[in-house]
Amino acid sequence: MQAHLIAARKQRLAEALEAAEFDAFLAVSPANVDYATGYRSVSGAVHGRSGIGVFVGATRTVLAGPVADSAPALADGIAEEDYVAYGRFYFESRDGNAAPTRMVDAHADLVDALRAAALLAGLGSATIGVDEAALRPTDRARLADALPGATFVDASGWALRVRSRKLPGELDLLERGARLAEDGVTAALAQAAVGVTERDLAKVIAQTMAAGGVMPKFVVVTSGERAALADAFATDRKLAPGDLVRFDIGGDLDGYWSDIGRTAVVGEASPTQKRLYDAIFAGEEEQLQRIRPGMAASEVFDIAITEVERHGLFPYRRHHCGHGIGLDAYEPPIVAPGVSQEIEAGMVFCLETPYYEIGWGGMMVEDTIVVTEDGHRMFNVSDRSLRVIPA
Repeated sequence: MQAHLIAARKQRLAEALEAAEFDAFLAVSPANVDYATGYRSVSGAVHGRSGIGVFVGATRTVLAGPVADSAPALADGIAEEDYVAYGRFYFESRDGNAAPTRMVDAHADLVDALRAAALLAGLGSATIGVDEAALRPTDRARLADALPGATFVDASGWALRVRSRKLPGELDLLERGARLAEDGVTAALAQAAVGVTERDLAKVIAQTMAAGGVMPKFVVVTSGERAALADAFATDRKLAPGDLVRFDIGGDLDGYWSDIGRTAVVGEASPTQKRLYDAIFAGEEEQLQRIRPGMAASEVFDIAITEVERHGLFPYRRHHCGHGIGLDAYEPPIVAPGVSQEIEAGMVFCLETPYYEIGWGGMMVEDTIVVTEDGHRMFNVSDRSLRVIPA
């Protein structure tokens, strides 16, 4: 992670705190911890819950986390005096004096460490906005008991709003990640042929992404009737003439997610395949043409549904037609019915119009954009049409 981006994110948090109703923010989710500090926990990536809490105050940021995370956190630039450890994990050192070797059993658990971190940051009597969506209710209750002089308010939505408008460095990572994901699809299409398996294509995609620095997170390659299975792992099924081949690909570049969808057909498309793809393509294209700052996310959803149905796929039933993306794969606002949150310049979205028909197949087109003052800018550049794999 570039130091300038970490500094820019900290500055944005500091500015937002000045206008907030609380004095400090307690970040708990892996994405919010990353945003506040630049530290990404491997445990958080594996389990979705890192066991780390970060108090972000006006003058100091203090982490509470497992001893096991102390060594990588300090190596990433977190100061020893700003890391409060809990639990038991053994690091050795030549002189026996390295900080992680001295942190064993300093505190019993996360809540004990959070109490110590809050006091260290001078927040014993502060009003603290809490990342409640990521904090276990039992831990939340214990923390309130442990810090009776502090006042706690829910700040999960506040944190997501701070993160929603992307900084220039974030846009760079999101665009690079989007391009590398579609490079994987392009490489797979170049090797696709009758008899090639879904797993063969998934391997090409993963290798291409990894070679560019992206950690593959999901590589969905489904074909034939299996193309209707939405999020399914690739198998040893071989491509056959007439098959639809659906790609839904995502990865992680320095913590920032990518997500792209493309569809191909083996040989000439049937009239039904062409008609349905033309309909979903028209829906995404209309979203792209009309998305603007100030629109509610639900308006963009309605545009997609209306246009797909106008082009002959009726009824077109979807729970969403896009989502924000950043340090999480899905970030608000979701492009869905009833979502009144306004779209702002600087937000990054994946817009999509998939279609899944059990027993027949599935198809999708999905692209990543950043909303600008007068519309949008595409991150993806590859051909969005129904691609043809020679039969």
